[in-house]
Amino acid sequence: MENAILAVIGAALLAWAVSAWREKSRTGLTYYQAFGYTFFKFVFGVRYRGFEHAIDLNGPIVYLVSNQSRLDRALLKTFLPVGTFHIDLDGNADHLFTLMKSVLAGRARVCLYVPKEVEANKGTMERLGKTGSIIKAAGARVLPIYIRGTRVSLLSYWDRDKAPRSLLPQITVTAAPPQTITDTGEIRFAEHLLDGLMLAKFNSTNLKQTLFEALVSAARLNGVSREILGDAMGGKLSYKQMLIGARALSVRFANVARKGEAVGVLLPSSNGVVLTVAALLSAGRPAAMLNYTSGPAAIVSAINTAAIRTVVCSSAFVEKADLQEVIARIKANGTTIMYLEDIRKDITFFEKARAFLHWRRPHTKSQAEDAAVILFTSGSEGNPKGVALSSRNLIANAAQADCRVDISPADSLFNVLPLFHSFGLLGGMVLPLLYGIRLFLYPSPLHYKIVPTIARKTAPTVMFGTDTFLTGYARAAKDGDFDSVRMIVAGAEAVKPETRKIYSERFGARIVEGYGMTEASPVVAVNSSTFSKDGSVGRLLPGMEMRLEPVEGIEDGGRLFIAGPNIMQGYLLADQPGNPQPASGKWHDTGDIVAIDERGFITIRGRAKRFAKIAGEMISLGAVEIMVQQLWPEARHAAISVPDKRRGERIVLVTTQNPAQKQELIAYSKRYGASELMLPDDIIHVDAIPALGSGKTDYPGTTALAVQASA
Repeated sequence: MENAILAVIGAALLAWAVSAWREKSRTGLTYYQAFGYTFFKFVFGVRYRGFEHAIDLNGPIVYLVSNQSRLDRALLKTFLPVGTFHIDLDGNADHLFTLMKSVLAGRARVCLYVPKEVEANKGTMERLGKTGSIIKAAGARVLPIYIRGTRVSLLSYWDRDKAPRSLLPQITVTAAPPQTITDTGEIRFAEHLLDGLMLAKFNSTNLKQTLFEALVSAARLNGVSREILGDAMGGKLSYKQMLIGARALSVRFANVARKGEAVGVLLPSSNGVVLTVAALLSAGRPAAMLNYTSGPAAIVSAINTAAIRTVVCSSAFVEKADLQEVIARIKANGTTIMYLEDIRKDITFFEKARAFLHWRRPHTKSQAEDAAVILFTSGSEGNPKGVALSSRNLIANAAQADCRVDISPADSLFNVLPLFHSFGLLGGMVLPLLYGIRLFLYPSPLHYKIVPTIARKTAPTVMFGTDTFLTGYARAAKDGDFDSVRMIVAGAEAVKPETRKIYSERFGARIVEGYGMTEASPVVAVNSSTFSKDGSVGRLLPGMEMRLEPVEGIEDGGRLFIAGPNIMQGYLLADQPGNPQPASGKWHDTGDIVAIDERGFITIRGRAKRFAKIAGEMISLGAVEIMVQQLWPEARHAAISVPDKRRGERIVLVTTQNPAQKQELIAYSKRYGASELMLPDDIIHVDAIPALGSGKTDYPGTTALAVQASA
């Protein structure tokens, strides 16, 4: 027996030695390096990406690494050139900068290990700034490297509550394209280096898997028994329970629609809607998320645009939300209704057993590029369109957000946004489930008095919302209701300074403002503690590109075009139902007028459609609203434009302020520094500004209301 064991060990060592010799001959590594190289490839299945760009690099070179574990240095030493100096950024400052200067002056190489966090602190930023100065002075190039997988290894630097442990994690070493430092100023140097690191991290993401496969991978990584999902009805589900339930439902959904055919989802934010979406992902049928607040006509229009033959809903929800008329209109349209309650009753023991055995595998094999979800644009400026998003789009956008904001399984997220809203779907379902963040779903963001109470009970660390909703919660909240919240990500509309101040001073929560659109899955840019500028919506996410086109009459901005892996597959239009129209070319026209500063911060000037041309000048209606909001912060306002024979267009302010005196607005505009052209010609008082389910102002509805009021 002992001889057999020794023989096996000897054979393994011989195979190791032969493999190392082959790697030495193939790669030019030293024999010592080759032994380590083959060890890591055999034990951890290490994969390498992006290093084809670095084959011909000559010194001086700085390898920049986000240091995740004690494995990182040992791993990198097995294939980086011999003689590379390995240095920690948070080491002795005098020694660090002196050594870097001397090494780079000798045209040698440095591997610099940066602290593991995505959101760098002030000290790290200062050191990166000085490092950038040294790199530029030496004419060195930078090769950012990210090692995915070591964060969850047994030798991880992360606390266990922030990174689950895995004995033999899959490790991927990814390099971003080499960079040359050309910016000026230490702040720009630091930002440039961090941008490279985050691009390397994003490039290490597996975008070739489907969203269902990614959910299974997240379950394995974070623990299949981890409680991940809860809702206002008291339901709680672990990863495994969620995926078993989805696998059982997927059989039924596969029987009512062809592969690739959209199935409508008319459900509130709850465990049931997550199970339904996961089941449709498993079945290879895109989940078309219907906006139940938009009214029967809009819902039927969406159903026809996406060529939906079956809609999944809940009889209890129909009764509570008083959606009987909607259901009647859907049935009259010839569309089949499936109630979740009925499906659950009909699932047999045999089906449950099969789901238990096969929960790790999808019912129908799909591809990452296949449509996974269909959302509908808000319709805030016109008729809604269907937006087809693939698994690749959604996984990419979640990974991009993870590259800008520090999140981990130690967090818990309270989502009040509906999942038919792109922000609610990505931030309030996809992101937390893929990254092990406990998720609590509440069915309505309009319950201003209830939401703070639920927040106190569930103690989330992260929330999503819009300024309108957050303002309502703050007014209704008691002291302590949001004390557990460390970060609130706000989008869909500009965040007022007073909203930010209330949450900071009263609850100790930081509001992070972002920017996005359904067509981008949806996040395009976001602020963070590292990259933040008041009044802006942050900097572009890693993996994306942008360009501006000039707009007549606007000097300090342009029309924004974006590109990236998170950009939709295409639109679904009413005249070509069920067939996404592929985007023409690389760039997507956002329709937004923005300004971009020298550091890349994006400031929204307004929608291209929401500018009025008055006396030859382009006036932002959004800017008018911001000015009026500061004068009358307790009310809601909407600025619209209507035709005018003399000046082309005139501005009309629709407001809930009562009284709303024009003389008061004129006096304030002078203190505000606004031009006379920004002053509304007419002011119309209304009891309420029409709003969409997402909280955005319904501008077509507001215009109709204004016309009616004028008449």
